[in-house]
Amino acid sequence: MTEDRRNFVLFAVIAALILFGWPLIQSRFFPAANPPVSKVVAGKSQPLPQPQADPTADSPAALRDRALVLAESPRVRIETPTLRGSINLRGARIDDLTLVAYNETIARNSAPIRLLSPAGARDAYFAGFGWRGEGLVPPTADAVWRASSPVLRPGSPVTLDAVGGNGQRYRLRLSVDDGYMFGVQQTVLNAGPRPVGVASYGLVNRTAPSKNADTWTIHVGPMSAHNDRADYDTDYDDLAEDGAQRFTTTGGWLGFSDLYWLTAVIPDQARGFDGQFRAGPNKSFQADYTAAPRALAPGQALTQTSRFYAGAKEVALLDRYTDLQGVTKLDRAIDWGYFRIIEKPIFYYLDWLFRMVGNFGVAIIALTATFRLLLFPIAQRQFASMAKMRVLQPKMKALQERYKDDKVKMQQEVMGLYKTEKVNPLAGCLPTLLQIPIFYALYKVLLLTIEMRHQPFVAWIKDLSAPDPLTPVNLFGLLPFTPPAFIGIGVIPILLGVSMYLQFKLNPQPTDETQKQVFAIMPWVLMFVMAPFAVGLQVYWITSNFLAILQQRVLYARHPDLKVAAAK
Repeated sequence: MTEDRRNFVLFAVIAALILFGWPLIQSRFFPAANPPVSKVVAGKSQPLPQPQADPTADSPAALRDRALVLAESPRVRIETPTLRGSINLRGARIDDLTLVAYNETIARNSAPIRLLSPAGARDAYFAGFGWRGEGLVPPTADAVWRASSPVLRPGSPVTLDAVGGNGQRYRLRLSVDDGYMFGVQQTVLNAGPRPVGVASYGLVNRTAPSKNADTWTIHVGPMSAHNDRADYDTDYDDLAEDGAQRFTTTGGWLGFSDLYWLTAVIPDQARGFDGQFRAGPNKSFQADYTAAPRALAPGQALTQTSRFYAGAKEVALLDRYTDLQGVTKLDRAIDWGYFRIIEKPIFYYLDWLFRMVGNFGVAIIALTATFRLLLFPIAQRQFASMAKMRVLQPKMKALQERYKDDKVKMQQEVMGLYKTEKVNPLAGCLPTLLQIPIFYALYKVLLLTIEMRHQPFVAWIKDLSAPDPLTPVNLFGLLPFTPPAFIGIGVIPILLGVSMYLQFKLNPQPTDETQKQVFAIMPWVLMFVMAPFAVGLQVYWITSNFLAILQQRVLYARHPDLKVAAAK
């Protein structure tokens, strides 16, 4: 077997490993873009373990129909431009919330996203606020609070009142803005004869983990910001296996982050608090905090403030709460990763383009054109270098033959040839290296940002953050089966393969036969590799390829001698 054939066999083996092993790697480190939400069946809702004096969430013993659970207790309606739901007056919990701007699927009759559900219903998920401290006797979890108004709206707060033991009175004043932020004022009036210690607390409790997978590139699950950093290290398995995880800080928040949604209790940012995550039986989890205790004299009242975020992880909104309202690192609820400094500007520019043109697919094309325009001078040098390298191939091959027994001398002669002909062999790599962080940043933007979720492009492309649903493998849906992602090559991935093939074909062909074979098969290998990714990412790559072809034609038009020399 010749050396070339051995190299080709080796390449074929590596290509096969990429082709067949990629789905396993991709599912672990690069999840398929916006996969269909799978239904999680939660077990019975159970109380979390309750260390002494710790705030915990009690739960009924059996699951019931959600509508029945909602009807079991008096409620205050929540009506905002972004939210619909209710507050349970039994226990004073925020436990019924839907996001009116977002639907479960792209179907016309799809229901809005349900974020919170009451204890006793399937997938219970709720927030509560209370007090603990020496001498305090707060209202019980079953106490029914008295509401000042039947509806909570932006600009119209609702006050909840209840009476505890020892002559103490308790008040919750709840407000909500036009986004997803609730304000909470917790007041205790000590009408008893002795001073008491008061520590307010807040909690978020859920009975099932997130429906999205936690991956190496995107954190999903328990999340917090404390001690001036965002913590992406805790996951549900950690809590189930290792027990509660605690921290003490001033400023920050804690809660549960899904791919697109967030619940977070946010204590007073100027005061210290103890935060913790813990797991209970039947896949129940809780995030809670306890504020630093304060003494309350007889006849005095004490008010402690906090906030509760429950909604979509909209980039501009999280930035607004962080920068203008002082919530420490709430913007880090989106796991931008190491390329955050690149990803956020790309997102904001892409979002601006979308608002200008009204279509995210067209905005991605315009974004690609912008990058290509900025990189045009470098790309021109790249193409010129590639063409000159092709011209030098015969001379280089002659040197390799002449000095095949003296590798050091061969390298010296090749470098001398580069210097004589004024060719930099690394110049062709620079534009590719510059595009790698841009490509990865766009990948993260498409997967992370809810602004891209369910955005249509053209015809059958109804969601740019999802893979192409139209594949010839099942005759474009005529055959009654859904092929696996590995072979479910859609129309857009095929166009990607064609665009790469044309780009390789129009480039000056290498003189080495093995390289020719590699370039011949690479577009189709990458077609399979890219099929499970977001259509928006593939649109970016296709556009980039065709613009690269156009740039090459411009180069050859300006320097026809390069084209003639490369052809020879």
